[in-house]
Amino acid sequence: MWALRYLSAVIFLLAPFPIVNGGDCGDKFLNKCSCGMGEYIDRMQYIVNCTNTGFRDTNMLQDLPKQTEVLIWTGNYVPELPWNVFGTLNTLDNLTIIDMSNNHIHEIRGKSYHHVPNVKRLILNHNNLSISRDDEDVNHHHPRVFSNFVNLMELHLTNAFSDNSSAQLSEDLHDIFVNSNLTKLTKLHLEQNEIRMFKDRRVFCDLPSLRDLHLGDNLLKEINFNILCLNHLRFLDLERNKFTQMKLKDLNVLDILANSQGHETELIVDLTYNQLACDCTINNMQDWLKKTKVKIRNLDNLFCYKQGRPYQPMLSVKYDKCQVQRRNADSSKGHTVTIVFLSVVLLTIILTLVITAIYINRNRIKKIVNPVMTNVSRKVHYTTIKDDDAPEQYV
Repeated sequence: MWALRYLSAVIFLLAPFPIVNGGDCGDKFLNKCSCGMGEYIDRMQYIVNCTNTGFRDTNMLQDLPKQTEVLIWTGNYVPELPWNVFGTLNTLDNLTIIDMSNNHIHEIRGKSYHHVPNVKRLILNHNNLSISRDDEDVNHHHPRVFSNFVNLMELHLTNAFSDNSSAQLSEDLHDIFVNSNLTKLTKLHLEQNEIRMFKDRRVFCDLPSLRDLHLGDNLLKEINFNILCLNHLRFLDLERNKFTQMKLKDLNVLDILANSQGHETELIVDLTYNQLACDCTINNMQDWLKKTKVKIRNLDNLFCYKQGRPYQPMLSVKYDKCQVQRRNADSSKGHTVTIVFLSVVLLTIILTLVITAIYINRNRIKKIVNPVMTNVSRKVHYTTIKDDDAPEQYV
C-alpha cells in the first residue's frame, strides 16, 4: 500500500498537466486534446493541451472554450496558417499564452491572429517560417502579422525560420516590429536561427520596452546592431556564437549603454561558449573586465580557446608577453612618428632653400629662359603659316 501511494505521488509530481478527458474539449478536437484546470507557470489555469496531435488544419481552434487561458497546440502539420485561426466571432479575453511550436508553419497570414487582445506570450519555436518578400518568388512578408497582439510581452522565435532564410531577415523583422507596434514587448528569443549579421542595424530599435534579447546559438562575430536605442535592456544573450575576440568598439558600446542616464538596471551579457582566442587580442577584454559596470554572466566559466578547445579561464590567462609586445609596438609606433616628423621638416627646409635660390638668381634665370621661349614661339608661328598655305581640303 505504501509503495502504491509513493508511486501515485511521483506520478502526480511529474505530470505537467492534469489528466482530463479529451471529450471535454468538444467533438471538433477529435478526442486528441485535454481541456481543464492545470498548473502552468506556478499557478492554476485553464489549459487546452493539444501536444503531438498531428492535426493538418486549425479548424478546431475556432471552438476553443471561452475560458481558455493557455493554448498548447504543438506537433502538428500546418504549413500555412489561414485567416482568423480563432474564428471571426470568438472573444478569447482570458487567453494569455499561445504555444504553437513545432507545427511546420511556413507562412502566417496578416489576418491569421484575431481576438487575442490579452495574449502576453506567443511561442512559435521550431517552425519553418518565411517572412521575406523575396523568398521563392512568393511574397511571404506580412508586416502586420503580430499587430493584434496589443499586450504581447514575450515573443519566442527560437529556430523559427527556414534554413534558407533571406539575407534580408533583419530588414523584414524590423518591418514587422514597426508595423505590429510591439511597444510592450520585453522578451525576444531569436536563438538557433543561423544569423550571421543584421543588415539593418536598427532592427530592434522599435521595441522600446525590450529588456531581454536572446541571440544565442547563432553565427554572430560582433555586435553589429544598435543596442544604444534599448534604454531598458538588462540581458543580452550572445552565448554559443562565433566571437573570437571582443572588439574595442563592442566593449565601448556596452559601457556606453550601461552608463547612460536612462539605463536604470544592471546590464548582463552572456558570452559563454564563444571561442575567444588565447592571444594578445584578449588584452582589451581583460582590461575592460577590471573597470566595466557590465556584468558578464558565468564569468568563471568563460574560457579562451586554442585549436578549438578550451584552454584557460579568461581571468587567469597570463599576458606578460603581450604587454612586452604592446610596449614594443608602442615604441615602434613612436619611432615611426618621429621619422615621419623629421622627414617633413627636412623636406620643408629643402623646398625653402630651392625657392630662395630661385629668387636670388631670378635675373640670371630670365636671361637663360627668355631666348629659349622666343625660339619655341617662332617655330610654332612658322608651322601655323605653313598650314595656312595648304590646300583647303587638307586644312
